Amino acid sequence: MPRNNNAGKHPSYLRLNWSPSSIKRKREYDKEYSSSEKQKKYRAELNRANRKAGTYGNGDNKDMSHTKSGSLKMEHQRLNRARNGRNGKSTKK
Repeated sequence: MPRNNNAGKHPSYLRLNWSPSSIKRKREYDKEYSSSEKQKKYRAELNRANRKAGTYGNGDNKDMSHTKSGSLKMEHQRLNRARNGRNGKSTKK
């Protein structure tokens, strides 16, 4: 399988006028964060719930999302992933 040539070329880097050194530092931080045991467990829990719900990899644009109370619910990917830009506040649905 060919390598993803778009990896690390996020459009926000250009909008924010980040220097190449800032982008490199961000990528290094993200790599370290994503490989931490805590993050791996978090990701595995969501993947397990997605598989159980039958939405893992089927292209229905649904994700399992953690609520403020700590439970899981099914939610559209766009809403779930966009929340990071809003101080992690949950939406009411």
